[in-house]
Amino acid sequence: MSNTSTIITRADCEKLDQQDPLAVLREEFDLPAGVIYLDGNSLGARPKAALQRAQEVITREWGTDLIKSWNTAGWFDMPSTLGNQLAPLIGAEANEVVVTDTTSINLFKAIAAALQLQSGDSKRKTIITERSNFPTDIYMAEGITRWLDRGYQIVLIDTPEELPTVINDSTALVMLTHVNYRTGYLHDMAAVTALAHQHGALILWDLAHSAGAVPVALNAAKADFAVGCTYKYLNGGPGAPAFIWVPAHHQAVFHHPLSGWWGHANPFAMSPGFTPTPGIRRALCGTQPITSLAMVACGLDTFGKTDMQAIRKKSLALTDLFINLVESRCASHPLELVTPRNHQQRGSQASFRHPHAYAVIQALIQRGIIGDYREPAIMRFGFTPLYTRFIDVWDAAEGLRDILDSKDYDANAERHAVT
Repeated sequence: MSNTSTIITRADCEKLDQQDPLAVLREEFDLPAGVIYLDGNSLGARPKAALQRAQEVITREWGTDLIKSWNTAGWFDMPSTLGNQLAPLIGAEANEVVVTDTTSINLFKAIAAALQLQSGDSKRKTIITERSNFPTDIYMAEGITRWLDRGYQIVLIDTPEELPTVINDSTALVMLTHVNYRTGYLHDMAAVTALAHQHGALILWDLAHSAGAVPVALNAAKADFAVGCTYKYLNGGPGAPAFIWVPAHHQAVFHHPLSGWWGHANPFAMSPGFTPTPGIRRALCGTQPITSLAMVACGLDTFGKTDMQAIRKKSLALTDLFINLVESRCASHPLELVTPRNHQQRGSQASFRHPHAYAVIQALIQRGIIGDYREPAIMRFGFTPLYTRFIDVWDAAEGLRDILDSKDYDANAERHAVT
């Protein structure tokens, strides 16, 4: 499956789909007819089970059983139940993950906890991250350092190769997204974590473009904290709750400012003083959005029918094929691949720069081929092995070739609010 360099016809792709051990999982999703969906790295497709699950929560658990469902339907335990279901996908142990809040809020908690752990060393005043990191990661770091007003500085690097030159004994925290949202660059988690620890720094990984797309081994890498979302490759639904991982050895010293009642050791004691629960649930804050949480389980259930090694194998085959087809069939056009060719450095996407990238993406969407656009001038295509077919890759590349050859795009296309 991985040797896609010899594939030159759509019939070859049809054969690959027939041989694909993951092909049956496509039936788990309600995909619209006539659409090639290459944007699962932004919003995953809807599991068919989600509609029935939502109806069950709304009509029976909420509508009939009402408040009893906090106990009878497992609502109260849902953040932990889902966290334990998600844990194997990111190399975590049971009771190390909760699904809750947003990625941004979980980043705030993790950054605050890391800085608190490092507060005993007055010389550790820098947070290192990438200039190309997803903006909310940088914004949250900026916000919390301004709020603390203790002399922290954020150091932005432009390439991963700079990390050994900037991580030093003044570093409090290294905060990186495992797979870069724009380029698809995949960091070596174990090596970067070891580098940070060598200098006494803590590390926080954002897994928004990793969880469900590439194998992740947080405990094996000895990472300190991780966050991520469930609405991309995990198919939890738009705005679905995010997750936060705190390894068992950090949980007793994990403290953050958002000390809401769901993180209390005994929330229904209604005590006026906060006592954190001893485990991972101390990362919770307020009352949970149950209907949204329930949808997350539908996406996670699909992963129980395969494993991350099979997903990774197909992911690389899909992205290899797309890159080869685009570069060979669109060679006369000013396209620049910004995604690494090296499998060890590539997530589950392929991104190309083009002078009229936004207009071309809009033209593709008009044809039912859905990718997305990211500044500066980048066309981004995400490949979700659970439901993306090899013929989808062929047809998408062919659609792109035709649009570029015919210049069937509006170079002055009006920008939508969401690109």
